[in-house]
Amino acid sequence: MKIFFYDLETTGTLFWKNGIHQISGAIVIDGEVKESFDLRVAPNPKALIEDAALQVAGVTREQVMAYPPMEEVYKRVVEMLGKYVDKYDRTDKFFLAGYNNASFDDNFFRAWFRQNGDEYFGSWFWGNSLDVMVLASQYFAEERHTMKDFKLSTVARQCGVEVCEESLHDALYDIRLTMEVYKKVVS
Repeated sequence: MKIFFYDLETTGTLFWKNGIHQISGAIVIDGEVKESFDLRVAPNPKALIEDAALQVAGVTREQVMAYPPMEEVYKRVVEMLGKYVDKYDRTDKFFLAGYNNASFDDNFFRAWFRQNGDEYFGSWFWGNSLDVMVLASQYFAEERHTMKDFKLSTVARQCGVEVCEESLHDALYDIRLTMEVYKKVVS
């Protein structure tokens, strides 16, 4: 099984209006990490950049605008994907996996491909995602009422994973937590 674990940091919460400024994750094939990545990317020049969103990620507008252009980072992402998937083989694709990715990150990622002129997102990824938040919901169904919320940090702690508060909302750190939670809830 091919899994593209990933997390995005964005300039807001609306995929049709805001942009991506960080893409981090790992390519896992049959349980083995083949490659990890942490890419900073200047948002689409048409994207609305909300200061509140940047504050959450601990970056400034100046930092984000100095990141490599999205076209350059897009090419790197596609080259990486092409090492592991034949986009012309309908049976060879990644499952997208993340925490709350089905309702958030997947929409941003698909829109980012379109913004880069690529209408073939589905050539790389299956349409159904592995959302670790949903998997954890089933795993913790009997004790959910005792948990203060269902944020990644709370769920990770519930799984016995140590959490560094200062590192939260860095896409690379968040995906590492997500992968630890995934191991726990699917084993």
